[in-house]
Amino acid sequence: MKTGTKRRKIVLFGVFGVGNLGNECTLQALLYNIQRYVPNAEVSCICSDPEETQFAYNIPASLIKEMPLSPMNRPTLRLLRRIFVGIPMEVFRWFKAIGRLKDVDMLVMTGTGMLGDFGILPLDLHYEILKWSIIAKLCRCKVLFVSVGVGPIHHPLSKAFVKGALAVADYRSYRDRFSKDYLKGIAFDSENDEVYPDLAYSFPRGAVPNLNHNHPKPVIGVGLMTYFNRRSVADGDETIYRCYIAKLGSFVSWLLERKYTVRLLTGDVMYDQRARYDLRTFLEGRGVSYEKEAIIDEPAASVDDVLSQLAATDLVVASRFHNVLLALMLCKPVLAISYHQKVDGLMADAGLQEFRQDIESIDLEKMVHQFGTLEENANYLGPRLQQKADACRLALDEQYDRIFNNPVWLNCPRGLTSATNDN
Repeated sequence: MKTGTKRRKIVLFGVFGVGNLGNECTLQALLYNIQRYVPNAEVSCICSDPEETQFAYNIPASLIKEMPLSPMNRPTLRLLRRIFVGIPMEVFRWFKAIGRLKDVDMLVMTGTGMLGDFGILPLDLHYEILKWSIIAKLCRCKVLFVSVGVGPIHHPLSKAFVKGALAVADYRSYRDRFSKDYLKGIAFDSENDEVYPDLAYSFPRGAVPNLNHNHPKPVIGVGLMTYFNRRSVADGDETIYRCYIAKLGSFVSWLLERKYTVRLLTGDVMYDQRARYDLRTFLEGRGVSYEKEAIIDEPAASVDDVLSQLAATDLVVASRFHNVLLALMLCKPVLAISYHQKVDGLMADAGLQEFRQDIESIDLEKMVHQFGTLEENANYLGPRLQQKADACRLALDEQYDRIFNNPVWLNCPRGLTSATNDN
């Protein structure tokens, strides 16, 4: 760490400001805990939408990658543009990034899905992560990957970029055992790295709502996701997406027939609006009227909205990772419709591995049975989930203390401690 009496400068790097409420929850948890552990720190962001981030959190923010004008249509002109505009522009970005980090103490890479290739191309975010990590080292700024998820990564170039960025880091921790083991499987030495829970578990207690409702039967939160395939690419074939909406709609119909109240949940302000619209179209096609049925459809615009909506449920059926995670943090029994190994790992860690479905092969009959079992055991599961959430919070307190107040890893040969914490 740079010495002296000056205030520490900490830069947070992530996919913030674009409407993904799980990512925003991560950022809010980080900002809250930096204030706890380093109250006089100067905090800023490098993110996807700096204007939105600066407005929402009142901190300086800059863009991960400044973009030139839109590309030309002709192949020859595009090639010339890459040579005569693209290369000089990238050199300019490097020099500007050096200016951005030259007086910074810490660059903190966060767990916003950046180190997998779900919707990410190698020459986009993965290259930027490597670039900013290298520039930070050139500026003698410590690089920390804190409770990040990793993998799967299919493109060889993405693997090289991610491994290169992790290799220059001063500290690395992963939010699950899958991430750490995955890196070993692609020939990256993660043996001495840490495993700590997702940073969302360190969301401030005072901001977590505790709501009740007056409905005669349980309120079931149903989380939606605009999902196309394992790579999150809309390639024209929407068979998987349409099947997912139909299966989810059939399950919602089943709940309504049994007089449950259904509260729809989303995790991405912009991206999941299509799933909300298509589910409504499906239900109305089956004669379900939103005006007459017990459906609560209030789009979330903030992390507070998501938490309040989750708190007003009794059980949750959800797809998005942070809908599942935040429900568990609020001690709600969850049936996960999983699209990624990180969801599987999260459910297994909570002791709920039998309550999951694969998003591409939902079995409605099994889902109904799982839901019934979950409801029968809800009173037993609640206290157990509370114990787990408390343990995760304590583990993250330990990590924050280590990286901000007792950074023994700074003087280690690889920048890492030899002890691991497999929470």
